[in-house]
Amino acid sequence: MLKQKVAVVTGGTRGIGYAVVRKFLENGAKTALLGSRQETVDKALEQLKQEGIQGDVIGFAADLNSPEDIAETFTKVKETFGSLDILVNNAGVSARDSIYDYNPEDFKKTIDLNLNAVFICAQAAARIMKEQGGGVIINTSSMVSLYGQPSGSAYPASKFAVNGLTKSLARELGKDNIRVNAVAPGITKTDMVAALPDELIKPLIASIPLKRIGLPEEVANAFLFLASDMSSYVTGEVLSVDGAAMT
Repeated sequence: MLKQKVAVVTGGTRGIGYAVVRKFLENGAKTALLGSRQETVDKALEQLKQEGIQGDVIGFAADLNSPEDIAETFTKVKETFGSLDILVNNAGVSARDSIYDYNPEDFKKTIDLNLNAVFICAQAAARIMKEQGGGVIINTSSMVSLYGQPSGSAYPASKFAVNGLTKSLARELGKDNIRVNAVAPGITKTDMVAALPDELIKPLIASIPLKRIGLPEEVANAFLFLASDMSSYVTGEVLSVDGAAMT
């Protein structure tokens, strides 16, 4: 579904991001995965090799909040693979702090990675995509972007903003043949969710009509659809992949 395409996936070393990298490679895309540390990048690349995943893949440790670093990294991807057709803005961090003792610096760090980095990466990718005649940008949102959550307010706030950025960029970049969408996962079997206590997870699962949490591959399927030509007339959408969960 993605033959002859080149993709960049931020936060591609684990969880949903890693599943997206796998799915893209399996569907023919040359893929660059980005992580915060070279150690985790190298580990992800080795894991792909051990799992027998075929395809062209490279990795970079990049500062997603540095426009200069991102522009340089994306240029390297284009120089290596010939283009940059798909950007998945997946890197993010969650939070559970109470408003009563939420450190403003911690709030800012969440916004920096979950929102500001999305803007920086989208801007750098859009500049390349416009020159080459088009492309696709897909942002990772969350089910809590629709409903909020009872603590850690920076996380839903950042994802609400990602939805707004997605819809706005879709309207702005459509004329340049750049589609912009988002995927809003529900509770998914990732390291982030595994770290949550049972007393928090069990009631959430009970509230999901499908009575289970999602798998990273199931979320990756949504990214594949939005990255492919099957969604060629879809832009400005926030696609929920949450088993009809509500919080």
